[in-house]
Amino acid sequence: MSIDSIIQEAVARAVASLYGIEADATSIVPQATRKEFEGNLTIVVFPWVKAARKAPEAVGKEIGDWLTANEPAVKGYNVVKGFLNIVIEPTYFTAMLRHMAADSDFGFRKAGADSPLVMVEYSSPNTNKPLHLGHMRNNLLGYSLSRILSACGNRVVKTNIVNDRGIHICKSMLAWQKWGEGVTPEKAGKKGDHLIGDFYVLFDKHYKEEVKALVAGGMGEEEAKNAAPLMQEAREMLRRWEQKDPEVRALWAMMNEWVYAGFDETYKRLGVDFDKIYYESETYLEGKDKVLEGLEKGIMYRKEDGSVWADLTDAGLDHKLLLRSDGTSVYMTQDIGTAKLRYQDFPIDKMIYVVGNEQNYHFQVLSLLLDRLGFKWGKDLVHFSYGMVELPEGKMKSREGTVVDADDLMDEMIQGAREVSNERGRGDMSPEEADEVARIVGMGALKYFLLKVDPRKNMTFNPKESIDFNGNTGPFIQYTYARIRSVLRKAAESGIAIEGYDTVEPNEKETSLIQHLADFPALVAEAGRSYSPALVANYVYELVKEYNQFYHDCTILNEPDTAVRAMRLALSALTADVVRRGMWLLGIEVPERM
Repeated sequence: MSIDSIIQEAVARAVASLYGIEADATSIVPQATRKEFEGNLTIVVFPWVKAARKAPEAVGKEIGDWLTANEPAVKGYNVVKGFLNIVIEPTYFTAMLRHMAADSDFGFRKAGADSPLVMVEYSSPNTNKPLHLGHMRNNLLGYSLSRILSACGNRVVKTNIVNDRGIHICKSMLAWQKWGEGVTPEKAGKKGDHLIGDFYVLFDKHYKEEVKALVAGGMGEEEAKNAAPLMQEAREMLRRWEQKDPEVRALWAMMNEWVYAGFDETYKRLGVDFDKIYYESETYLEGKDKVLEGLEKGIMYRKEDGSVWADLTDAGLDHKLLLRSDGTSVYMTQDIGTAKLRYQDFPIDKMIYVVGNEQNYHFQVLSLLLDRLGFKWGKDLVHFSYGMVELPEGKMKSREGTVVDADDLMDEMIQGAREVSNERGRGDMSPEEADEVARIVGMGALKYFLLKVDPRKNMTFNPKESIDFNGNTGPFIQYTYARIRSVLRKAAESGIAIEGYDTVEPNEKETSLIQHLADFPALVAEAGRSYSPALVANYVYELVKEYNQFYHDCTILNEPDTAVRAMRLALSALTADVVRRGMWLLGIEVPERM
């Protein structure tokens, strides 16, 4: 049990004994005592002043006296107006350290067979282009959230829905047919997703030329966009795909396989994976069936032109199209179909969609529709809505080929880490080890920078800033971890045992570090409740800053008092372990040496 929990329960017992107040211990929130006052934790006593019919200072004194007499963890106290500053018995922090160090699952809760089953959907790429910077934020948020929820004691299923059908896919296919000359990824020496992305850009280039020519001939711009021969051909290809034309389907399958192979390579480098992948081409018909079922039950209605709609005005929304007049589905229908298949595959208790904030309204509607169609988790589905990510140069556009490909960015980050490492000196590392450290540091810099920002906010990713070894960056945290591991290796090589420190009274810096470490379980739980990897990232950064102050002020290996030395080594080992666990929650590796 953490010191916060002990004080919460002790104060609850105190006010019950003194004033007959049945206080909920969890409503009592200890805060770290301000540095200008003596104490470790501070309690606000104002909530009990009225019932006690005494001044705040008197209430604080009475509670403080009760705690000193009845709670072994409390050594003393002082009262400043309505604030009770509690001094914790110093050896209690040592006992806390020993308890935390002995817990092999410190900060994490294991899932049981009856734990909630949470499904997290992330990535959701289109098969007409490679993954880019925006996809990276999505993937990293979804993967980190999955790990955080797992650490909070949930069973977690990671899923991906691949958008592998539609007009955008046909644009790449048509461009390959017209200008590809039979090129394959092998012939081009390119990853398949990059090759297909090139054809998507090529389509847009020729299409714009056609539109420009039609406008120059006197046609309006919107009319020209619809009348352009390339767009007409792409739509015809989509119609043939819908009708399962063997030639179109064969081309579609071949080109998609190229893209999937490219995606798999990128996912592996990024360090993310999935338990189940769904494909839009397999779910859209399921959605259509579910909508028609809803039509039969009177949940939806049909207009005169044959289109099917849902009336959501009773929920403050509008009428939502679900099937077009020609019977084809829309994105909402596809999401319903995917939900149906997922519910057949897994007994989901909660569904979390990691999708950008431009889709907020979509998920409001989807939640209502799924609930009305009988999915028990529909009403409470979570749209993990995150902001967009840009580069310092501004927005990216796939059609114009101005996006930053995920693969290129990863290469740039790893190369940047390699250059910084060379400047700092690589010590006695072999070239292979140096390359591996550059990979870990480069990817850590990228991931940490994208995850440390509140997910709901838009952000600008600055590669140069992210690779800095100072400040709130991944490399700064990784370097501190490697430093601690170096100290622990030297201790082991010298035969120094980490034991026999039970009676040591930690100093102010050591106490502060122990308190920070003790916050880790509650931090993980809060990150799970609020769906925020940023909470974990910034906790780890603050922990590393706290450790570096301790490291600066306290001798470790050369400390003459063997008990104090052992305690400081135990504190270092636990800090390294919590840093490693925190970074694991973010999907970030930490190197043993740097």
